[in-house]
Amino acid sequence: MIRVALVDDQPLIRSGLRVLIADTTDLEVVGEAGNGAEAVELARTARPDVVVMDIRMPVLDGIEATRRITGDPGSRSHVLVLTTFDDDEYVYPALRAGASGFLVKDMALEAILDGIRIVADGDALIAPSVTRRLIGEFVGRPEPAAPHRVAIDGVTVREREVLTLVGRGLSNAEIAEHLCISVATAKAHVSRLFTKLGARDRVHLVITAYELRLVTAPR
Repeated sequence: MIRVALVDDQPLIRSGLRVLIADTTDLEVVGEAGNGAEAVELARTARPDVVVMDIRMPVLDGIEATRRITGDPGSRSHVLVLTTFDDDEYVYPALRAGASGFLVKDMALEAILDGIRIVADGDALIAPSVTRRLIGEFVGRPEPAAPHRVAIDGVTVREREVLTLVGRGLSNAEIAEHLCISVATAKAHVSRLFTKLGARDRVHLVITAYELRLVTAPR
């Protein structure tokens, strides 16, 4: 059973998702919160597998709440951020803060359920082609603070090649074909990159590839 926490300052949205999840056999709502501060406390006490997180909320916004939840050493919760079409400028900061992907609020309800399942399984919600375009757009924007630094000590030459291909949006099968290795070997390289780079999922490997300039933003 996948344990889900719903975080949104609009009760109607939480209610709709709660009713939708109640009709499934593999998901259950373990708590709700109306702002980011409540979300951090809820994640600590209820220990959900997935936190469905709104961005713009009172008291504490979704980006900072995401950073606190994913930065807690005792937390195993994955954060799936809610956004609207006019929230695009928040997507990359949310991913940088530790979110495993994002949902658009007006997408099909079944797609939202599938997104929760994907993130709970430890994968990234965003498809490779979308990830490449999205991160390519946002990583090129100037940051108001000092750029995020990524430690790459201990990463082998082969793992660096794999990281570059992940950043280009290739799947494990495509990486295997490109490097003339087995899919199992490609998957093992990706798994080691997760550990060495402290990445929670594939989206964050893509971000790392861009931040290390292994991949450049499309023009």
